[in-house]
Amino acid sequence: MIIVHHLNDSRSQRVLWLLEELGVEYEVKRYERDAKTRLAPPALKAIHPLGKSPVIQHGDVIVAETGAIVEYLLETFPDAGLKPASGTPEARRYTYWLHYAEGSAMTPLLLKLIFGVIPQRSPALIRPIARGISKKVGASLIDPQIASHLGYWEAELHKSEWFAGERFTAADIMMSFPLEAAGSRAPFGDRMPKAAAFLKRIHARPAYQRALERGGPYAYA
Repeated sequence: MIIVHHLNDSRSQRVLWLLEELGVEYEVKRYERDAKTRLAPPALKAIHPLGKSPVIQHGDVIVAETGAIVEYLLETFPDAGLKPASGTPEARRYTYWLHYAEGSAMTPLLLKLIFGVIPQRSPALIRPIARGISKKVGASLIDPQIASHLGYWEAELHKSEWFAGERFTAADIMMSFPLEAAGSRAPFGDRMPKAAAFLKRIHARPAYQRALERGGPYAYA
């Protein structure tokens, strides 16, 4: 039995979704973020030294990091058709998007989040200064990077319905969180119709819906 150490409103929702797509039995152990800090609870450090989610346990095997978990699960359960055949153009695209999702896409979104909370967590005396710095960094450095990535996603989804080609793969599961996080801040709507359609397609998948039922409230759905 696979145990998923699942944190609310986090990347681990993708792991539940993948397991539902694979049709694999699993158990969910839920953890809740601190209401004020939004950080994971200390209890997760008993599972992995960094105290982050997702983490899965499969017998004596413990795997952390979403991308590594995806690769482990697809190696362990290879018959679901969620990975293109090796050596194909689709396989190369698949590998790229699988790693891009966390390696490049999430970096500016995380910086946006961090600089957004700096003013409210600063001492009251310097809060106006912190707010000004955060606003300047956002406008000059972070926002242009996010805009570049958004444009990239939209252009790629004009080429094919899914990120690795014409067929749904685990790369789309990995890319779901960056798109959901970005779309939650500013809905794509008419400015990014292909990205909006992508989110609509994944949210309609039965496995996605089942994962939401198992994982509990998820702010990005």
